[in-house]
Amino acid sequence: MKSQRASQKYRILSCRMAGALVAGMMVAVPSAVVAQDAFPSEQIEIISHASPGGGTDQTIRMWIDAASKILGQDLVVVYKQGGAARVAHEYLASRPADGHTLMATTETHLYTMARGMSPLGIEDVKGVARAMQDPSVIVVRGDSDIKDYDGLIATSKEKALNWGVAQVGGTEHIGISRWADQAGVEYRVVPFGSGGEMITALRSGAIDATLANVSEALGPIADGDLRAVAALSDEPIADLPDVPTAASKGHDVSVNTTRGYVVRADTPPERVAVLEAALLEAMGGEQFTTYLKNSGLDPATSVAGSDAWDAQLKKAYTEAAEAIEKLGLEKK
Repeated sequence: MKSQRASQKYRILSCRMAGALVAGMMVAVPSAVVAQDAFPSEQIEIISHASPGGGTDQTIRMWIDAASKILGQDLVVVYKQGGAARVAHEYLASRPADGHTLMATTETHLYTMARGMSPLGIEDVKGVARAMQDPSVIVVRGDSDIKDYDGLIATSKEKALNWGVAQVGGTEHIGISRWADQAGVEYRVVPFGSGGEMITALRSGAIDATLANVSEALGPIADGDLRAVAALSDEPIADLPDVPTAASKGHDVSVNTTRGYVVRADTPPERVAVLEAALLEAMGGEQFTTYLKNSGLDPATSVAGSDAWDAQLKKAYTEAAEAIEKLGLEKK
């Protein structure tokens, strides 16, 4: 009898100990989950396809320190140059989809995807935030016989104008192609290798017209060296109130130089949201807004969140892919 009572007592104690152990595990498990899900848990890489000191690099430098403080982790730029951003794409594809790797993205990335030269497709990336949107304007020489948009159309229908581009298949070339299709005019492109050489050629009279970003064109326009005849933007340019948009003339074409950031599309949405909030807060700071204003850009129309930026990327990719196919620039 005594042995039976001892056995029962042992079973009761064992049950109590097991219960305490289970309760302890129930308390410990949520803590482990919280620790596992803490984000970011390590330094964040920002992949850049461009060289140090260039426009893409400068844009990153204007917000990276503020974002690092907000996220509580170091943010480092990793340069992966070559192949018109293809090398950067290969690196992003090799990294875990955990939110610890961002890629700086411009139109160049979209063209490389559209030409079939990238391991990534547009559906493989997710927009996090846009940092800069620099609209394009159609410019001619300040003393050109082309005085306005109607004059540009009329002259272009009489003869194919020579348009300067930085490179064949680049932003200017694809933008001019899309505009010419809408306007129903012929054109010839003359590549110069860089935007600076292109503007110099326009000033010298070597070409008839080109597309220039607002940030680089405002000075020469104000000095009378260049004349803007149309803005290829969704809205009129605040600093060029007398310049109509092509859309207002019936030619709905928007051409921008944009800089923003993406992650792999299979990154957990909650981590994308953390990155988006941090980048937008950093870009709303004084240093970055001053940088945009000094570049002739409006922070309110340059900076955008994940939904708007991602939708813009998808739309711009589709437009670029159509233009590249028409121009016969796909990978052979």
